[in-house]
Amino acid sequence: MLLNLVRPFARDRFLHLLLIVGVILSFIAPFQPQRWVHAIDWHTIITLAGLMMLTKGVELSGYFDVLGRRMVKRFDNERTLALFLVSAAALLSTFLINDVALFIIVPLTITLKKLCAIPINRLIIFEALAVNAGSMLTPIGNPQNILLWGRSGLSFGAFTWQMAPIALAIMLSLLVLCWFCFPNKKLVYHAHDKRHDWQPRLVLSCVAFYVIFIVALELKLEIWGLAVVAVGFLLLARRVLLSIDWSLLLVFMVMFIDVYLITQLPVLQHALAGINQLSTGGLFALGIGLSQFISNVPSTILLLNYVPASVLLAFAVNIGGFGLLPGSLANLIALRMANDRRIWIRFHYYSLPMLLWAAALGYGLLLLLKQI
Repeated sequence: MLLNLVRPFARDRFLHLLLIVGVILSFIAPFQPQRWVHAIDWHTIITLAGLMMLTKGVELSGYFDVLGRRMVKRFDNERTLALFLVSAAALLSTFLINDVALFIIVPLTITLKKLCAIPINRLIIFEALAVNAGSMLTPIGNPQNILLWGRSGLSFGAFTWQMAPIALAIMLSLLVLCWFCFPNKKLVYHAHDKRHDWQPRLVLSCVAFYVIFIVALELKLEIWGLAVVAVGFLLLARRVLLSIDWSLLLVFMVMFIDVYLITQLPVLQHALAGINQLSTGGLFALGIGLSQFISNVPSTILLLNYVPASVLLAFAVNIGGFGLLPGSLANLIALRMANDRRIWIRFHYYSLPMLLWAAALGYGLLLLLKQI
């Protein structure tokens, strides 16, 4: 039992890489370990922990198997199924945080490989890209938009209106790409199409825990909400807690510390001193570039210290979620849930072209808006 809990930490190469980077950075940046704990966004960590438990509970209940079986039989070919899942991921991310959307759609997608022959890794990659695109639209779609919305002073509708052109253009582009990347071939169901048992009690418990957890998050009592969920599973289904990949939480903690150390580098702070003198293209490129290496949420926090919460900044940091894996934390969550090492490289075959295309679209729209 203990070995099962420790094994993910020992096998996690990405975690090991982050730890090595952190050690190197601690020799370059000012060494202030007492501040590292404050560099971690504990609200994000607690939210992820709660969602991981709730999602794993539904997964182990067998309900995803039942839901997946009912859903797949409504589609007769691979392309229409892919278009549906990608669209669903994008839609969910417009009114849920993109990370939450992934915790719903990816486990459901993974169960589909038990039912029919479809390229699961490719589907998960497109779902990760979809939540990055869909979450651009509204102020509550992702953490960086929440930050920008609060600073901008815009209404919900006004913020959504300014983001609509880029969000819709990228989402349409992604659906076109999806059309070409998934063939119009008939779905082949596995022969052992037997009835799957599921546990309604565990599913209903997960729903109840979810409501409690969301209310606790709204009331800023997230630690108590997490405690209720954890104790509930400890009493009802202990195997849920033992089946979770807890190393993912440590990955995020180390990533937050690494980002903090990067932002403390004297060379970076000196370079950012003249940021308000940059041209439109320069600031746009900086927002995208920073996001590639320190993720778009920390990039937003950092850049808001120097520039206003403009539509230019909003376009840049949201587009920065594409490209390299660290661009968006949603990328990391989706790929980790796939539990397949091959997906890490393959993700970039689609995400890097999407970054270039989204950057071109975004910059073109900015120039157009500037002329209006």
